[in-house]
Amino acid sequence: MEAISTAIPDVLLLKPKVFSDARGFFFESYNQKVLASFGIQYQFVQDNHSRSGKNVLRGLHYQIRQPQGKLVRVVVGEVFDVAVDLRRDSPTFGKWTGLVLSAENKEMLCVPPGFAHGLLVLSDWAEFTYKTTDFYAQEFERTLRWDDPDVAIAWPLAGEPQLSAKDSRGVRFRDAEVYTSESAAAR
Repeated sequence: MEAISTAIPDVLLLKPKVFSDARGFFFESYNQKVLASFGIQYQFVQDNHSRSGKNVLRGLHYQIRQPQGKLVRVVVGEVFDVAVDLRRDSPTFGKWTGLVLSAENKEMLCVPPGFAHGLLVLSDWAEFTYKTTDFYAQEFERTLRWDDPDVAIAWPLAGEPQLSAKDSRGVRFRDAEVYTSESAAAR
């Protein structure tokens, strides 16, 4: 496996070594020892699996307490996956990075705690799985507006995105609760 820094160095693109032949393919999607060699030493506690149709935009989600780091990969289709740095003391505070993840490229994104996360489905359907470093806590969940002009994510949209009611009510970056050094220490 190879780890590549993104536009935000703490967010890593992971490229697994894929073994393919006429029968299909094999690759390790998770190996704690290999990830630790890249500085990824999170304890993942929950796995999630989601399916969405074309132009569904999920996010930008985060938990202000019990922040979740995520290890995301696509098992069917293709998505544009985004992370926004909400760590006030970070040199990349308020910046975003986004990459295309697909079943074909088998790449994964490792998003540390302290980030808002979202994705846009580019294919007719996409299924994605992700590991989290803390458990889901609805009372601490927050949503950052997907189209906030201060963050200015360049979503590769083909028309209006399909949003959940919750995502339609996301807050602007300037009004969002963010992580401080105290909340970062609690991770």
